[in-house]
Amino acid sequence: MKTLTNLRHKLLYWLVYASMWLLASLPLSLLYLLSDGLYYLLRYLLRYRRRVVRRNLERSFPSHTPQQLLAIERQFYHYICDYMVQEVKLLRMSHAELTRRMTYENVSTYLDLMQRYGGIVVLIPHYASFEWLIGMGLYARPDDISMQVYKPLHNPYLDALFQRIRSRFRGYNVPKHSTAREVIRLRRQGRHMVIGLITDQSPNRREANHWTTFLHQDTAFMDGAERIARMMHFPVFYCELTQTRRGYCTARFDLLFEHPHLTAEGEITECFVRRLEATIQRDPAYWFWSHKRWKLSRPPSA
Repeated sequence: MKTLTNLRHKLLYWLVYASMWLLASLPLSLLYLLSDGLYYLLRYLLRYRRRVVRRNLERSFPSHTPQQLLAIERQFYHYICDYMVQEVKLLRMSHAELTRRMTYENVSTYLDLMQRYGGIVVLIPHYASFEWLIGMGLYARPDDISMQVYKPLHNPYLDALFQRIRSRFRGYNVPKHSTAREVIRLRRQGRHMVIGLITDQSPNRREANHWTTFLHQDTAFMDGAERIARMMHFPVFYCELTQTRRGYCTARFDLLFEHPHLTAEGEITECFVRRLEATIQRDPAYWFWSHKRWKLSRPPSA
């Protein structure tokens, strides 16, 4: 049975990989035409997580009119379809094209503090073209580590496929439960590193260490990024992403705390929450509204 399951997983990997490889050879202009068709499929035929999207929007923007919420919903489904084809394109996108489409700001401060302190922590939301941040790996020195903390997929072959995509530009993938151990190991080797963490993921009950009000709702956040920054004395940045137009995005690295070990417990995580909330309110369509973000209920003691 196990052998048969592995065979199915491997077959699925090669089918997905071959399909993505062929699609990735197309220019983004054609892939966006595919995205336009995918929009109607997801939103109108499959109704992909429509109830989840609408419930999340209604609770997050209680003062919005139905027409305003519907406009955000439409824009979100266009965005999520664009996100899918952009992920495919990353399999074969050149660094020249990636840097033409993804503009990085405040890079000098980012690199300077990484060298001065041995590492930095970058807090990243599921927002806009965040996957295109993998191109930052080529801005650092050859011996520096651009660490991408990720949650492994259940299918090991598909997991390997997405690791392959995210390591194309010297990205160093680390499973989230191995982060602290790997950071300490690299530090002992004298390696400089940037640790990129998607910090707005929905935690499980064990990981829900920071409760706050976010978009008018009780919300749990993981505090792993804060704990690593405080333990290693790594400066903390927030990645402010702005979708300037279709297929083009700007990433600005804003320094939040140069000395995180001097902060109070929860201060870094709460600062991220407030920055994320402001980013979403500025242009709400580019966040992952299809996630079941509010699965947990706030315990009385939190």
